[in-house]
Amino acid sequence: MEENNTLPTTPAEVSAHDDFDWSIDKRNVARYSNEEKNKYDSVYEGTFKTITDGEMIEGVVVGLTKTDVVLNIGFKSDGLISLNEFRDIPGLKQGDVVEVLVVEKEDREGHLHLSRKQARINRAWERIVEVHKTGDVVTGIVTSKTKGGLIVDIYGMETFLPGSQIDVKPVTDYDQFLNKTMEFKVVKINETIKNAVVSHKALIESDLEAQRMEIMGKLEKGQVLEGTIKNLTDFGAFLDLGGVDGLLYITDISWGRIKHPSEVLKLDQKLHVVVLDFDDEKRRISLGLKQLTPHPWETLPDTVQEGSVVKGRVVNIEDYGAFLEVMPGVEGLVHVSEISWANTPVNAKDSFKDGEECEAKIVTLDRNTRKMSLSIKQLTDDPWSTIEDKYPLNSRHSGLVKNITPYGVFIELEAGIGGMIHISDLSWLKRFNNPSEYTRIGNNIDIVILNIDKANRKLQLGHKQLEEDPWNTLQDTFAIGSIHEGTVTRKEEKGAIIQLPYGLEGFAPNRHLAKEDGKNIVADETNQFMVIEFDRNEKRIVLSHARIWEKTKTDAKDAERKEKSADAAKTSKAVKDVQGKVEKSTFGDLGVLAELKKKMDGGETGEVK
Repeated sequence: MEENNTLPTTPAEVSAHDDFDWSIDKRNVARYSNEEKNKYDSVYEGTFKTITDGEMIEGVVVGLTKTDVVLNIGFKSDGLISLNEFRDIPGLKQGDVVEVLVVEKEDREGHLHLSRKQARINRAWERIVEVHKTGDVVTGIVTSKTKGGLIVDIYGMETFLPGSQIDVKPVTDYDQFLNKTMEFKVVKINETIKNAVVSHKALIESDLEAQRMEIMGKLEKGQVLEGTIKNLTDFGAFLDLGGVDGLLYITDISWGRIKHPSEVLKLDQKLHVVVLDFDDEKRRISLGLKQLTPHPWETLPDTVQEGSVVKGRVVNIEDYGAFLEVMPGVEGLVHVSEISWANTPVNAKDSFKDGEECEAKIVTLDRNTRKMSLSIKQLTDDPWSTIEDKYPLNSRHSGLVKNITPYGVFIELEAGIGGMIHISDLSWLKRFNNPSEYTRIGNNIDIVILNIDKANRKLQLGHKQLEEDPWNTLQDTFAIGSIHEGTVTRKEEKGAIIQLPYGLEGFAPNRHLAKEDGKNIVADETNQFMVIEFDRNEKRIVLSHARIWEKTKTDAKDAERKEKSADAAKTSKAVKDVQGKVEKSTFGDLGVLAELKKKMDGGETGEVK
């Protein structure tokens, strides 16, 4: 019998409400079809505004909390904005309408994200861009300091005010502008980063330009204006004429000479000036101050005339003389020829100092050409008129070395009196290449009056003439051939200078400096020298060292030659004596004679045995 493995079927469990029709509303509400549902959804959605991210939109304040503002913008849901973004509206209340920016319709949490701060920045930037185009003036509040300038709030947006754009004058204290409301111009914008630069200086310059144009349009040459000194420079003063600047050049400040405007002017000083010239294009105005008063030459007192003595201040020194300011704007020239009675060259820069006061005599005066020549030397009598009385020929005096030239020394005996010592009249014994080897400027030196040239105002002076000429007495001492010890003091191209006794100097040519060992005598070496030339008139001694050892050799040869000659003469005489005594020669005598003859023969050939 086949086994049946089929499991028995379990009957399904039946719920009590399986037969309930959930689509039927028990309140007898009709069921909507899909079409109707879509239709009514569309009507519902139409009751809300359509918004996009980044859109600017107005909203109504519907609620206020301690931290947030609830804003209805007509969307599905209200938005929350931090109360901090409404700090500029202290009396904010329900029902107020404000402009906000839709940051996101739905953030990650499904909330509507709004921002009033961003809306203000966007709207402010639009207005800033607009005023930058139009050039309109805007009002802002300086909120804080930053590096290089200030931060200004314009329409609720931060802008930068550089320090150089605060005022036309440099500003160092920025604190004085904090929390201050000022007017500005937007001078630069950056669309990419939404950054703006403003300037208050531009407004000032604009006002000044308007004033400048108005003033320049009314300017006339010769017009007198009042100005305030705003700056002093080495070349003049800048004046503010009420919106336009003018230059008062230093030469137009005073009729007299001044070195710097600060000598007579000071900052912020008000004064009247005259318009000398102006240039509309370059906007330059040249002003004058001295022109408001008559020229001093036109009001020169009658007491100022030729022959009168005046006091003046040295205002300029030139090579040809010095200018003395007798009174402001009136100057006279003291020519170098009118400084001293002396005929020697005078340097004006050595005789005057800038700014010092001097007395002078008016020599010529021409009011028409406004020229005056002055003289200092004519304040005293001409000392040359009685020169022979005070400085007779051959008289001895002491003077001051004033100048040295290659050919002589200029000596001042007194103011206006002087002369020259020629280089050859400095010393009997020494020769100088330049007088500076003997004396210096500023030294005192004794002199003798050798000659007076009154017509040309010249004195010929001597110094060596204070002593007798030693060459007259030294001729025998330094006779030719005499030998003296000397020291080489200086080597020259053709020889050497030798210092001899009694202060004399001699000259040894190069070939006469040779020593017996083949070397030459060098500088500072002391040795024996022979006088080979003595010229008293030319004051010259020529020396030689070589002659000394050359003469020694020559003398030795001469002595040897004389000795040989004496021996030969003696032998000849002996032969003659023997021949005279012997009448007949013997064999022995012949031997003696032969010996004598042999000696004689040897003497003739110069050989002595």
